[in-house]
Amino acid sequence: MSMAAKHADGLEDSERPVKKVRLQDDADEEDEEDAPLSSRAQAEPQKASDLYLDTINRAVLDFDFEKVCSVSSSNINIYGCLVCGKYFQGRGRNSYAFAHAIHDDHHVFINLETAKVYVLPDGYPVSDPSLEDISFVLSPSFTPTAVSRLSTPAHLEKPSYDLANKPYLPGYIGLNNIKRNDYMNVIIHSLLHVPPLRDYLLLSNFRGKESELLKRFAGLAKKLWNPRLFKSQVSPHEFLQEVNRTSVGKFSLEKQGDPVEFLGWLLNHLHKDMGGTKKQNSSVIFSTFQGKVRTETQQVLVRPDSGGNEKPRFDIDREIKSTVSPFLFLAVDLPPPPLFQDAVEKNIIPQVSIQSVLAKYDGQTTQESMGHLRRYKCQRLPRYIILHFKRFTKNMFVEEKNPTIVNFPLRGLDFKDYLDAPSSHPSTVYDLIANVTHESTAGTTRDKESTVWKVHLRAGAGGGENEKWFQIQDLIVEEIRKEMIVLGETMLQIWERRPDGTSANGMEVDK
Repeated sequence: MSMAAKHADGLEDSERPVKKVRLQDDADEEDEEDAPLSSRAQAEPQKASDLYLDTINRAVLDFDFEKVCSVSSSNINIYGCLVCGKYFQGRGRNSYAFAHAIHDDHHVFINLETAKVYVLPDGYPVSDPSLEDISFVLSPSFTPTAVSRLSTPAHLEKPSYDLANKPYLPGYIGLNNIKRNDYMNVIIHSLLHVPPLRDYLLLSNFRGKESELLKRFAGLAKKLWNPRLFKSQVSPHEFLQEVNRTSVGKFSLEKQGDPVEFLGWLLNHLHKDMGGTKKQNSSVIFSTFQGKVRTETQQVLVRPDSGGNEKPRFDIDREIKSTVSPFLFLAVDLPPPPLFQDAVEKNIIPQVSIQSVLAKYDGQTTQESMGHLRRYKCQRLPRYIILHFKRFTKNMFVEEKNPTIVNFPLRGLDFKDYLDAPSSHPSTVYDLIANVTHESTAGTTRDKESTVWKVHLRAGAGGGENEKWFQIQDLIVEEIRKEMIVLGETMLQIWERRPDGTSANGMEVDK
């Protein structure tokens, strides 16, 4: 029998053409012809898929959005079409994915839960090394070794490249502002650059009864730090949809909100979802951000012999009520700007040092409110201190913004004057890792169209050439000079405790 006749027999005995014959060289073809028919039939299902793999279009694949069927809006058993990027439910004969495969001639689908790839309408699975990059974008995974390098200068030396060959630095990429969610984007960025929380989420493998909020936050963290993205940006849509549901519409994509309010809500929900209790260090949230502060309170008495302008102060002869309570962030007050300004003073923006506003926690400075005097002092400082600068004040009629600029160092801020603790307490010197600023045109409310939230993030560590800073506003990511960071209207900061035994430049010193 001739070679052509033998080949025709092979086609009659099998349902699909043997792709190996077309793909391999002449020598392999001869081996294929000599092989028994049964062994060729066994090899067929694995290679027949090659028929459709060249139809996959990676440029349209986007796994950032909520995994619901584009026809039925169901979130059960969802498959993504690797040709057009749309989501469909099921792969059985009566499913939407099956219908899509027949009507649109798109044949390769990925299960968004298991990352397994199938060819429809035939319904057989595909296992091909060329699909590994798609599975990794859908569900990135990290090793402890890779995670340990993310906060080191080595991370800056090796940029990644997207499909368009555009370089990007994993972790320092834009988050899409879908409508008005930029106030949540800056909080997401800030928290996902705190090493203990970031590492916990990147190394997690949530497959059990964890909350959907925690699963989606971990998924967003993995996408943000993914070194193999198809596009050098990420949409937080899936996570923010769950935030909207869990908060019953309090934090929405469609209207501006308060990032500090969102931060408090998110930290408490994550703590609870991680199985945290009221006990110290019961979750990674508490072990990272929780400290303790002492509050002393005394009722104000007006002395008949005191002058009208004398400020009330603590009277040691009367009872002083003292309480110690935990905190996740410290609120600091800005001095009120001058009420009456002449033409020259209007062009001068008031400035204060960060030490002067932190004096609220020195145990001496008193505050009067509701007929009581209060003073504060920290009893234990966390590894990461979150500072909230109270820039907005509300009265009966309007909400006003304080434009005062706070001057602060990027490295080496010492909190020892605000701490009442034994000498065994860890280092009190902190370095800045995240800084959130607010910008708006002149006006009293923050929900104007012109409101802009930006975040400054540290890359690398140790100061000098080993450390860079990036400014991120939605999808705009740019490196920023260090001296420019203090010029914004800071709303929120995260400070990292410096390890014991390091000097101001981050180098270890001999003890």
